[in-house]
Amino acid sequence: MTERSEEYFRRIVDVDALEEYLEDELDPVEEYDVRRHQEGHSNETLFVTWGDLELVVRRPPPGETAETAHDVLREFRVIDALQDTEVRVPRTVLASDDHDVMGSDFYVMEREEGDVLREAEPERFRNPDARRAIGEELVDGLTEIHQVDYEAVGLEEGDFGYPPGFTERQVRRWSEQLEWAFEVTEAEREVPVLHEVREWLESNTPEDPPSTLVHGDYKLDNVMFGPGDEPEIVAIFDWEMSTLGDPFTDLGWMLSYWWDAKDPDPPEGSRTLNATFMAGEDYLTRRELVDRYEAETGFEFENERFYRALAVYKLAGLGEMFFRRHLEGNADDPMYPKMEQGVPSMADRAKRIIEGEEPL
Repeated sequence: MTERSEEYFRRIVDVDALEEYLEDELDPVEEYDVRRHQEGHSNETLFVTWGDLELVVRRPPPGETAETAHDVLREFRVIDALQDTEVRVPRTVLASDDHDVMGSDFYVMEREEGDVLREAEPERFRNPDARRAIGEELVDGLTEIHQVDYEAVGLEEGDFGYPPGFTERQVRRWSEQLEWAFEVTEAEREVPVLHEVREWLESNTPEDPPSTLVHGDYKLDNVMFGPGDEPEIVAIFDWEMSTLGDPFTDLGWMLSYWWDAKDPDPPEGSRTLNATFMAGEDYLTRRELVDRYEAETGFEFENERFYRALAVYKLAGLGEMFFRRHLEGNADDPMYPKMEQGVPSMADRAKRIIEGEEPL
């Protein structure tokens, strides 16, 4: 661990205070260890060995964050509500808003075992049947979310979310997130194409979409496949943006990360966020993913350019927030400085989708 990484680790966890908290809640143990998981790019994830238990602690990043981002207690609430449904979520353990422990809200869940597919599929999945099943499982996991009776599990409309006007608010909220980031990043460089994309999204927002539980960040590297030879999702992660609203925003987001063979290479600067192995032989295409989703849900995915462009616009918003945190010294992630070029390239991609130059 570098000196900078050690300093950042101390900022996100007081190891002694966390030990005291876990002793009070779970009883003392002889073996205790805390490690930072560095694969994610949003909330901080810590792996904790607590005796015979393997746990995960989730907390926001340090420093100022955009309003509504990094809400780990909201994430805990929805995972906890889904414990007895078909949606595949980790087992919840604890949650706390006592900032004397971690300096922030945080929660604890059990750690799952398996593989998260980021840069390539594992050796056991390198065959036509498994590659096809990866896409099928990904769609099936999303349809399970969208078919939840959310009020029956305690995620009531008007409390956990407000479906009327949701899609319009998505455009507005992510525009506000961008404006928050621009307060700092525009001194380095501007991204005028994002303003063009925003205007198009505001003028083309679909009316009266269906209302479901929405994950908010559903994509291939936010699910874990179990250790078996046949692909099976065992856990879905990163629920901090979950709410009630338009399911097609989830579908568009998932598709924005799923590369097709016909697509151009990811633009320089945003490659860290865009694995392309699923563009290879035997994988489902985006069109096939949509066909399976429509067949399982009964929904018709209209206005696909809007939802895919919105997804890339939101991705640009995340990237710009990451870039602000980098400029302010509130991150230790080598991907964040790449967003100086990455966000403009995402803006260009959103515009290509709008103009029909990057089809479904």
